[in-house]
Order: sequence, then C-alpha cells, then structure tokens
Amino acid sequence: MEPGTGRGRGALAAVLAALVLAAGCSAGDEVGSPEPGPGEGSGAAATDRPVDPPASAGTPTDARPEPVAVSPDDLDRATAVGAVRRLAGRIGPREATGASYARAARWVGGEMRRLGYDVTRQRVEVPAGVSWGVPVAGGSSVNVVARPPGMDPAAPHLVVGAHLDTVPQAPGAEDNASGVGVLLAVAEAVAGRRTRLPVVLVAFGAEEPRGPSDDDHHYGSRRYVAAMTPAERRALRAMVSLDRVGVGDRVPIGSAGATDPVQRSLLAAARRAGVPTLADAEQRSSDHWSFVRDGLPAARLGSTPYAGYHSAGDVPGVVSPAQLERVGRVVLAWLAPR
Repeated sequence: MEPGTGRGRGALAAVLAALVLAAGCSAGDEVGSPEPGPGEGSGAAATDRPVDPPASAGTPTDARPEPVAVSPDDLDRATAVGAVRRLAGRIGPREATGASYARAARWVGGEMRRLGYDVTRQRVEVPAGVSWGVPVAGGSSVNVVARPPGMDPAAPHLVVGAHLDTVPQAPGAEDNASGVGVLLAVAEAVAGRRTRLPVVLVAFGAEEPRGPSDDDHHYGSRRYVAAMTPAERRALRAMVSLDRVGVGDRVPIGSAGATDPVQRSLLAAARRAGVPTLADAEQRSSDHWSFVRDGLPAARLGSTPYAGYHSAGDVPGVVSPAQLERVGRVVLAWLAPR
C-alpha cells in the first residue's frame, strides 16, 4: 500500500476504528485474561495499557539471557585461603571417622548449599587400621556431593573432587585443606555461570591410608565410583582430583599412566590460563586413582613435596595463596566452554 493515497487513508481509518472498538471492551470479558498487575485496578480502561502484538511461535516471551561463560579470571583466591584457615586453623586434624571431620563436612556442605547447589551426603564405611603410624578406629565417614540444581547425572558431565580428611596428627593445611579450598573457590566461580559440561563437586571422606596396601585408602572415592550407575559411568567425561595444591610455583598435573587424555587436556587448559605446570606420570596416590582403576578417565592436580607433610607442621602458613590461585585458574580454564 502506497502512503498518501485515498485507499491508504481509508484503510488506516478502518483499522483505527477497530482498535477503538476493541479498547471499549473490559479486560474481564476475555477468557483466561491475566490478573491486573500493580496499579491496574479492575476498572482501569484498556486504553491505559499498551496493546502488544501476539508473540510469534518462534519467539519465547519469557526467554532468559544465556549465563555468562566461566573464565579463569572469575576465581577469588580469598575464598580458597579462607577455607584453608578455617579447616586447618580452626577445626584442625580431621580423621575420617572423628567429630572434627563431621564438623568440617557440615561446613563444606553448608557452603555449597549457600552457593545454590543440591547437596547430598554419601555414607562411607571405614575399617580400623593404622594411619601414618597412629592407630585409628573403624566407623563411618561421608562424601559431600554438590550438583547443579536439576542436573541429570546420566547426562554428560565432569567431576572435580578433593579429600577433606587428614591423618590424625596433622591439621592438614596443604594436605588437604588446600584442595578443598580450591574446590570451594571453583564452586563459587562456576555457580550461575556456563561451563562446557555440568560439574559435580565432591569433598571425599577417608582418602588417607589406614594400612599399607592399595586397598587401604581412598575409601570415599571408591565408594563414589561403586555407587555410580551404568548410565552415570557412561556419562562421566573426566574427573580431576585436587590434592596438595598449595605449595610451589608450578602446578603438577599427574596421570596414572605414561599418557593420559585428561592430563593432556589439563596441560592445555593451563597454557590457556598462562599457568606454569609440571607433567607428572605414574601418579596414583590420590582419589583420581579410584576412577582410573575402574576404567574411568581421571587425573590429579598437585603433589609438590614439602616439609610439613603428614605432621603437626602442616599449618596454614605452609600454603601459598598464589599457588592456590594458579591451580584454581587451571581448573576454571579446563571447565570453561571453548
């Protein structure tokens, strides 16, 4: 229709007349009309509200913006440092079946809930034994498992974990409040942001040894793996264990064998984050080994030697905030979409 013609003016007048007629009808005459909003009394004239055209089938009316992708810069190292100070400085030694461990598990679970995760506790039965020269009683421990709300565990996902327990004589700042601190900082950074796959975050119980054999430690992570359904096992794309991650100026990235795709992906993530690394082969002394020995893909961050290992000297001052930040940046670069 050309503007300015008599036909155009006549058609326009007809449309306007129809609109005025429609405006004279009350909102209550429509079946299923919405309740009046704030400031819209039942007697408000329809002409006081804008008339919106109906949404097309391909245009959702309640579309939400896509979450921002997570990046290494989202890490707040103060969260990791604060967790180390609380766990090793205030709570202290956290033998897997003791009251201090239970207190630590409650705190970690509460922090995860505060960040919006769905949190469950997985019971872990632990035998009596000798842990680094100290007799320990049998009993139960727990894994604290945090999942994004509404996550389908049978859909492709990643797992990041850190053990929460210590040997009986150690406050466990580096081993392993450092790993739990980075876990919480990662949880904080990821909450509400987009990752390449959904991420399950686990604080494992009873990692520390209670005897000399391969079956005398890693009880919590072995329990987690044993409880996975066949669908969950197929859905797991990779697991990373954060264990002793607060000492040194390079990030050790360990595999359980000579070559490992998870290790390679972590090394690539570290390069993207600008973090110096050290590749460490044949690394089996952490919770990732429970996954690998059962045929699931996993690797470890951490393991730099230090003087206070498994002793009363493993205090918060041992841990480097800068190293915690480096490790957290590697994890976030690994989780970020590409």
